[in-house]
Amino acid sequence: MAKKDLGAKLGMYPMPTTLVGALVGGKPNYATIAHVGIMDLGHISLGMHKSHLTNSGIKENKAFSVNLPSEDMVEVTDHCGLVSGKKEDKSKLFRTFYGKLKKAPMIEECPLNMECSLARVVDFPAHDIFIGKVEATYVDEEALSDGVPDFGKLRPILFSMTGMEGPSYWKLGERFATAWSVGKGFKPGKARK
Repeated sequence: MAKKDLGAKLGMYPMPTTLVGALVGGKPNYATIAHVGIMDLGHISLGMHKSHLTNSGIKENKAFSVNLPSEDMVEVTDHCGLVSGKKEDKSKLFRTFYGKLKKAPMIEECPLNMECSLARVVDFPAHDIFIGKVEATYVDEEALSDGVPDFGKLRPILFSMTGMEGPSYWKLGERFATAWSVGKGFKPGKARK
């Protein structure tokens, strides 16, 4: 099988699209962010361009939220990423609630919300990398199966920068194997598909 060198391109798309919330000047503000990563089982990272108004609120309050919108929220989620909180009051786009930190605004309409305290900021030339400790996770009861989040019910919006069509949103596919189990039947030397 031949491989083509695409250059120094990120190949990890698609990524879940999120709405990151922070208080800015005492008012909720939200930014649409797809560059969210898992650091370990209790911490996440956000790669946010320094131009985002939300960054100042994260730094000031040492707290933020990561809200996972569902497919039916694609228009408002995209709109939230197209306009700056410097020009539009984005607190009016959603119903806001607060958890135990009291300073990480979360979106009621999103089926999953994570409330985070700021653990560290890594300064990149054009981006702030925020590392947050997940303090609490809230999930709509309708999006749970056997007490855990069901991604088929959450219906997250996936974002990709790559592809012929340019930046685009995708839907999640179906579950097809059980992790830490499916590989038990693998035999070295077995023909690869």
